[in-house]
Amino acid sequence: MTLQRLVIDLRAEETVLRVLYRSSLDGPNPGTKTRAREVADLARSGLRDALEALEGGAEVVGTSGFTQREDILSLNRSYEVSEAEAAS
Repeated sequence: MTLQRLVIDLRAEETVLRVLYRSSLDGPNPGTKTRAREVADLARSGLRDALEALEGGAEVVGTSGFTQREDILSLNRSYEVSEAEAAS
């Protein structure tokens, strides 16, 4: 499976992660523990990558809204995942 997008929605009582990914057709069925574990692993790795990218700095590349603001950050993706991290 390959992570395509990770959207974090912070709500008053909960945090919702929307995980968009590509997988082969022979992957685990929806609702199975295996599929939930694989998606959770994808989300974890995506969050680790985002935090690592923020360490290098971020640049505001777009904004929208008037009374409610939404800024779009561009993160440097030049970091390399070490072999130890990739194996875990």
